Amino acid sequence: MRVAARDGQSPAPRSGVLEALLDRISRGDQEAFEHLYTAVAGAVLGLVRRVVRDPAQSEEVAQDVLIEVWRCAARFDPEQGSAMAWIMTMAHRRAVDRVRSAQAAADREHRVGLRDRERAFDEVTEQVERRLEREQVRRCLERLTELQHESVTLAYYRGYTYQETAKLLGVALGTVKTRLRDGLIRLRDCLGVAS
Repeated sequence: MRVAARDGQSPAPRSGVLEALLDRISRGDQEAFEHLYTAVAGAVLGLVRRVVRDPAQSEEVAQDVLIEVWRCAARFDPEQGSAMAWIMTMAHRRAVDRVRSAQAAADREHRVGLRDRERAFDEVTEQVERRLEREQVRRCLERLTELQHESVTLAYYRGYTYQETAKLLGVALGTVKTRLRDGLIRLRDCLGVAS
């Protein structure tokens, strides 16, 4: 079933006609639905188009409304108002729901895009900061004496224990500890790290 825009709207049905058709539709009368469809499809599509704006989506929403009329005809209560008002209220609600849904989807996509850009920016920022920190540490290591530099490099960058470092350098363990302590103090001062 496709709702098509028509050049001329069909004349408004006489009072009580749509109500009678809804009563018959509630009992499964397809012919009554065809008559109702012909009578209201143009008005439903026109209302939906004013709210949704997109022609393809408007046709889809109008079709959904008319299917809902078929399914829910038994819920119509003539005490609450006219059949046309009931159908148009349904059409307006569905159209507003579609606009809200489309806006919510656009908002979600926007938030995801922002989050992805922020994440990418954060990753680049972290990489730059790590490079700058490594460069600063390298410059500060160059300021150490050769003995301090060797001790710090072996113990902290190559993972040797203090005893292994002492053995590799051929010095006493106490000497390595002193060189490391003095080298780390100079590194701390050079890097501007508070103790």
